Amino acid sequence: MAKQYPLPSFHFIVEWGGTRIGFSEVGGLTQENQAIEYRDGSFPEYSSIKMPGLRKFSNISLKRGIVKSDNEFFKWLSTVKLNTVERRNLVISLLNEEHQPVMVWKVQNAFPVKVEGPQLKASANEVAIESIEIAHEGLEVQND
Repeated sequence: MAKQYPLPSFHFIVEWGGTRIGFSEVGGLTQENQAIEYRDGSFPEYSSIKMPGLRKFSNISLKRGIVKSDNEFFKWLSTVKLNTVERRNLVISLLNEEHQPVMVWKVQNAFPVKVEGPQLKASANEVAIESIEIAHEGLEVQND
């Protein structure tokens, strides 16, 4: 029987509206159920009960190196007009050694809420990184 090891987090792809875009970092793949506390005045216990409430999804942050003539993040952010925005579905896949998805996060109805340019430093020896923060309306996890 072969020993199973946890998957490394450095081999992944992001499909962005049908296009694969290379990112150096993805964060915020979080979902939670908020608890509702309730107490009726006639309860014999002097404490409240807790029950599941609304599901909440954290914003997702994506980081990548800046490439000349690629202004996709700012173009997408500029689609925000009052209460309308271009929404996109994202698929984030963690890959195995054969480059096959072994865990997939499907993000529904995502839209940008923040775009951040790189930190510029004259003495730095690193790639210029830009980031985008997106809000969304659902996160489905598939782990085969």
